[in-house]
Amino acid sequence: MNPAPATLSSSDKKHLRRLGHGLSPVVTVAGKGLSDNVLAEINRALNDHELIKVKLAVGDKQAKTTVSDDLCKQCQAQLVQSIGHIILLFKKADKPDPKLSNLLR
Repeated sequence: MNPAPATLSSSDKKHLRRLGHGLSPVVTVAGKGLSDNVLAEINRALNDHELIKVKLAVGDKQAKTTVSDDLCKQCQAQLVQSIGHIILLFKKADKPDPKLSNLLR
């Protein structure tokens, strides 16, 4: 397993929020929660894009917090922002693809 990601500074988070503002959610986590297929798709999207939005359609605020915490832990990603049903996740890629990365465009 990879080590835990470094904590983002407030200026880093501000920059990532600005980049993520125009993004659309790439994955929706619904009633079945974090299935293997959902986790695989989120990991693929994080490896390709580094910064993604995920829609959580899982119920109340406590359920969303639990799912987002589990998601960050299992994908070794960092939660940048959570507004309503949408969370913004960041995970630095080992070899970012300039054509796909939301950080390099």
